[in-house]
Amino acid sequence: MRLLTHLRHVDLAVPDYDKQLEFYSGVWGLTQVAEDSGISFLAAEGSPEQYVVRLRKAHAKRLDLVSYGAASAADVDALAEQLLASRVQLISQPGKVDTPGGGYGFRFFDVDGRTVEVSADVAVRQHRKIEEKEAIPVKLSHVVFNSPDINRTLRWYERHLGFRLSDTLMHPRMGEALHFLRISNLHHSMAIAQGPHTSVNHISFEMRGIDEYLRGSGRMIRAGHRSIWGPGRHTAGDNTFTYFQDPHGNVVEYTTELETIDEDLWHPHVYDVSNPDVTDQWGTAAPVSEHIFKEMFNDPDRGCFVAPPA
Repeated sequence: MRLLTHLRHVDLAVPDYDKQLEFYSGVWGLTQVAEDSGISFLAAEGSPEQYVVRLRKAHAKRLDLVSYGAASAADVDALAEQLLASRVQLISQPGKVDTPGGGYGFRFFDVDGRTVEVSADVAVRQHRKIEEKEAIPVKLSHVVFNSPDINRTLRWYERHLGFRLSDTLMHPRMGEALHFLRISNLHHSMAIAQGPHTSVNHISFEMRGIDEYLRGSGRMIRAGHRSIWGPGRHTAGDNTFTYFQDPHGNVVEYTTELETIDEDLWHPHVYDVSNPDVTDQWGTAAPVSEHIFKEMFNDPDRGCFVAPPA
């Protein structure tokens, strides 16, 4: 039974807090909605979520947590009971969430040692329609993680959190490279990429449309931020992409038009990434290369530990 509904926010610890805050609340286009003792909460103007990124000042760069929504407090409790029965390590018991919007939730470790939060009954933020030519993020689209064993991570998320496999990318020499996972009719809200260590691969933000996506990409380039890859359009997910790096080397993406699917009829595809049409239907982005993959490996995540198989 699927108890998760959507991706809420991604929380990052950063050594150069001021530089990160200036990036996300400035050129990237998020809105700082709250701040408290070296912690900032950043919202997307088109999203009902209280915030989509949280920044925390710290000595070391790390992923603090990734947060998902549930439909009700009863679903939060049911998920906690299921995880406990499967001997998944809980960080906290279900209870009051002490962040903007409040709510009811709990935290636990996934199989790679990431901290995951699930919450319900969070107050809806007053948001607005993003206007034509307004090139700022509408919402958080998806997050991609690197894992040394993507099939173990895939099985864990399928078994414990109800994710379903949408598509897989593979390479003739390297084998399976990435699994796209969903918790709704959106093609993916998370993906797991094969990497040398546990880390954040990239965080993706949805733009209003193609024009706003290109305008946002252009704004980043004109501001001196190098495009790692893109603009282009993937085959798996059928979404557009341009990837950049934040000041601490976390990769962030502008995207739009992520595919919605009929879950009753959908069958996962296996796409060969050595086919240039798979990585970029338009042919506007540079061919995918080992150099691009390495930029998305990121630094080993100090916030994670090696958890026992579950």
